[in-house]
Amino acid sequence: MGNHALIYGASGITGWAIVNAILEGYPDAGAFDKVTALTNRPLSADAAIWPKSEKLQVVSGIDLGKDGVQEDMKKRIKDVDTVSHVYFFAYIMDPEPQKEIDINVDLLKRAVESIDSLSTKLKFVVLPTGTKAYGVHLLDKFPWPNELPVKESLPRIPEPYASEMFYYNQCDMLDSLSKGKSWTWCEVRPDMIVGFVPNNNIYCLAQHLALYLTLYRTINGAGAEVPFPGTEISWTNLSNDSGQDLIARFSIYVSLHPETCGNGEAFNTCDSSKPTSWSTKWPTICEYFELKGTPPPAGGSGPQPPQYVAEHLSEWRELEKKHGLQAGRVGNERSFGGFPYFIMTMLNFDRQMDMTKTLKTWGEKAEEWDTKQTWYTAFDRFRKAKIIP
Repeated sequence: MGNHALIYGASGITGWAIVNAILEGYPDAGAFDKVTALTNRPLSADAAIWPKSEKLQVVSGIDLGKDGVQEDMKKRIKDVDTVSHVYFFAYIMDPEPQKEIDINVDLLKRAVESIDSLSTKLKFVVLPTGTKAYGVHLLDKFPWPNELPVKESLPRIPEPYASEMFYYNQCDMLDSLSKGKSWTWCEVRPDMIVGFVPNNNIYCLAQHLALYLTLYRTINGAGAEVPFPGTEISWTNLSNDSGQDLIARFSIYVSLHPETCGNGEAFNTCDSSKPTSWSTKWPTICEYFELKGTPPPAGGSGPQPPQYVAEHLSEWRELEKKHGLQAGRVGNERSFGGFPYFIMTMLNFDRQMDMTKTLKTWGEKAEEWDTKQTWYTAFDRFRKAKIIP
């Protein structure tokens, strides 16, 4: 019996990509015999546009927040006793830091303890965190402006902020749970994740921009100029995009090399060791939609994507009918939010990441993608899934 991958949060941006990468044969066709995709909301393999495979089982509706998780898994997951690799990409947001800590630590604890009890084959757990571990969410209080690019060796952010960061609690708990066990774990740290999601997700910037730029081209025509929806400051600050494919591939790679990648090691996980700015990315992104991306107007910004779509809802509905698109991406509580504004305006400082450790660990399997490859791959998937025309 070979490896059995269990992906929590398989309909999310990175969880989806891990399932996809394994089914596409990464790192080779024989690496995994089984793939179990766990999703909260119902999701069919067809809607997910995953490659067709007898290895895949999709299980929806197992609630990690309720008692009886282990019994539910035993009953509903075929061959759960053979699970060897866990990729925990489930998350519940809460605006109150202590609640967010309690919720997400509990989710992880139930998820890992359940599989640890049900399977004697468990070898590795991959936990995603992110650049919040470096304090990027603190904005003007970002603690490492003089330590760029940020490295995994940096200490935890200072108090009182460290006590409000659930990533640290999750890492501490995994460290404790793995002691004396036959399995180990690591942490992957992406920055802003670029990718496709089969279900609606307000934290998917590529989805926001795909809808917005599709609609913008429809209303204003091919070749129209689209001013950047950020500021003159955020237009030039440096960061590293984290495409879903490379996060997934690196996560799979480290999970198959516990001897060098376990024991709670942390890895910055980005598309390229060379940071970029919106001044280079925005024109490339807009070009996919036959538009011309331009800088923000002096002292202001371009239209905000969610607001623009909300203001032109009738035009979007016409596009849905004309092209037979999936409905439900606009005009509801999951379609409007401040996420694009936060990413493209409020993150107005350099926050580039050091990729030395990751690339050295990945060795000859290491990959680096540019803006076009990362973003166009995501947009192509939204097109294939009939979310944009």
